[in-house]
Amino acid sequence: MTDARFTTDGGPALTLTGDGPRPTAVELVGPRARVSATLTGRGKTWRAVLPLRASRWGGPALPLPTGVYQVAVTGADDAPAADPSPLALTQLGTVRAQLDGWTLRIGPPVDPAYDSGEGQDALERRYAHRGARLENAVFFESFYGRNASCNPLAIDRELARRAPGVTRYWSVVDLSVAVPEGAIPIVEGSPEWWRARGSARLLVVNDWLRRRYSRRAGQVVLQTWHGTPLKRLALHRPGFDPRRVAAVVRESRRWNVLLAQNPYAARILGKAYAFLSRPVWVEGYPRNDVLVDGDGAVTRAALGIRDDERVLLYAPTWRDDRDEIVDFVDPAALAEAADAVVLVRGHSRTLLPGRDAEGPRVIDVTGFPDTSLLLLAADALITDYSSVMFDFSVTGKPMYFLVPDMEHYRGELRGFYFDLAAHAPGPVVRTQDDLVAALSSDTGEHAGRYAQWREKFNARDDGHAAERVVSRIIDQGLVDAD
Repeated sequence: MTDARFTTDGGPALTLTGDGPRPTAVELVGPRARVSATLTGRGKTWRAVLPLRASRWGGPALPLPTGVYQVAVTGADDAPAADPSPLALTQLGTVRAQLDGWTLRIGPPVDPAYDSGEGQDALERRYAHRGARLENAVFFESFYGRNASCNPLAIDRELARRAPGVTRYWSVVDLSVAVPEGAIPIVEGSPEWWRARGSARLLVVNDWLRRRYSRRAGQVVLQTWHGTPLKRLALHRPGFDPRRVAAVVRESRRWNVLLAQNPYAARILGKAYAFLSRPVWVEGYPRNDVLVDGDGAVTRAALGIRDDERVLLYAPTWRDDRDEIVDFVDPAALAEAADAVVLVRGHSRTLLPGRDAEGPRVIDVTGFPDTSLLLLAADALITDYSSVMFDFSVTGKPMYFLVPDMEHYRGELRGFYFDLAAHAPGPVVRTQDDLVAALSSDTGEHAGRYAQWREKFNARDDGHAAERVVSRIIDQGLVDAD
């Protein structure tokens, strides 16, 4: 017999008890996180306490990410006598949890009264007709709340330094997302989230606002976007779709200011989003400030990588025709062939689908909160069509472009704004064998292209972009810094 219950003593936990010899291990195994139980028992009965929180990358213990987890039992014949009794969906403060057999479902801590279409409609109506005064606050959101990162994070850090009296809210999908020191996490869809979104004087986001946004008088949206584009975006995507055109125009009208890394990006983004008569700040990318004068040793230590090891970061973009990261690389084989540690970084849109890659000297960092720190820690970048190429070039370190599906991607999925093969600041290869060969060869022949690339795309990435952006925010009265 196996019994189960949820507890909140010392933090939310799932407690299992069973008859017979104690297992050697009990774990919760999810696609992006796993935790081990504390086991007790002397042979007749046993007890396993599984905390519903985990620490990753050397950070604090935070609630488990939303998702489906399996209870894995090792030892004592690897299988208790019976499945635990189902436990209904339960609010545990920082998570909501439900157990069905050996499957545990974790959700964000949104009050059940609001976690429905009807409940969200009620909050939306209240949000749309609110009348309270605007708050001297900033609402930050990065990649739909999946992490606190990118340009919004760099702006947050500089704003906290320059204007500590400004309240900083961070939109998060759940409380597994670590927010910057002094900031307030607000779970998407909660009453607090709707209130902060409607009362903050400034919204700083790096992607679409998605859910209904109704601007109040005096409220400003700073759209930082999340990369200089190689692949065609928005109105420039292949094929004419009236619904897409309407959605793009509707979304871009919500923005007051657009941030661009360089003049090229300003021109492309302005046209792709019909953002042609409003201000575009060409200031470099705040997220790249750390690449100018930062130290990758801290990130390497957090990942358990020795100082003398070669680190390759594999960071492909996402594909419109699949949910998970592409499988063009066998990371374990690459690590062995290149005598390196391989970091696998899926696009933010592949964070929720899929599972962490595994293997000797392979570390899946798709869930790592800040890509910029990974770029700083890596000795070389392997990518395809991802805008990360325009950020990594700030470091001057080698880049390699693995593009086995270039014709399909260029001709059917997205298309490009320029010929990558003709301008790439590093080797362009089609297979993993060719990639391994390129990794062991001299990349000096690409030095000229690399210099031209940096001149065109990184001229404003000088380590002071966040300072300039926050100066504009304060000078234009978007927040009260006094």
